[in-house]
Amino acid sequence: MLLEGRAGLVTGAAGGIGRGIAITLAEEGAAVVVADLERSREGGEETVAKIEAKGGRAIFVACDVTSSQETQSLVDQCIEKYGELDFAVNNAGVAVVKPLAENSDEDYRLVTSVNLDGTFYGMRAQLKHMASRGTGAIVNIASVAGLAAVRNIGIYTATKHGIIGMTKNAAMEYGAQGVRINAVCPNAIRTPLLEGAPEEFRESLIAPQAIKRLGEPEEVGDAVAWLLSDKAAYITGVALPVDGGYLTGP
Repeated sequence: MLLEGRAGLVTGAAGGIGRGIAITLAEEGAAVVVADLERSREGGEETVAKIEAKGGRAIFVACDVTSSQETQSLVDQCIEKYGELDFAVNNAGVAVVKPLAENSDEDYRLVTSVNLDGTFYGMRAQLKHMASRGTGAIVNIASVAGLAAVRNIGIYTATKHGIIGMTKNAAMEYGAQGVRINAVCPNAIRTPLLEGAPEEFRESLIAPQAIKRLGEPEEVGDAVAWLLSDKAAYITGVALPVDGGYLTGP
């Protein structure tokens, strides 16, 4: 029970990696605010139901991470419900699979607003509260595309590099105030986003891996739980690959 007695939030938790993280954190004893878009309420409430079925505690809160007001409200609602914000996982993200020059202005704004702006708005609200109380932990979900180029997702790659940069800077700036900030970098994880992508794209992600299979969302959750826990009390500013050995090369 790495997180017994703690409370926090996970964005983009109506399905996929976010759901796997939320369930894993609850299994480790945490009370979890499951956050996602209002149009994803059904999926978010399903995540809550899965947590409660295992004896955990969770609520769903609708939140659009591209709104600074809603991300601040998300923090406030976690504190109101559970008495504190001990941790936060900024997971919400989107991707558009196209060669760089084929992306429209709308594609660019969508990916940057959700991935980069959303992570910034979330971290800003979370850090202000955690720094004021002198303790807390944040994990940002980046990607192997934050550590290396991945063909046909150039805008996504740029935002994930940016998330790792913000993670490292925040870790430097807030470590003395008792707050740890790390990033996790998944590769080919079994999610609706990846399963809806072209087959050749999925195969291109798995091919360089040492472990020749898709990862499971709960396997990302295990890494996140560890980084949020006291077991990682001396670790901050890292970008941890959870990638089946993708970065080892073919």
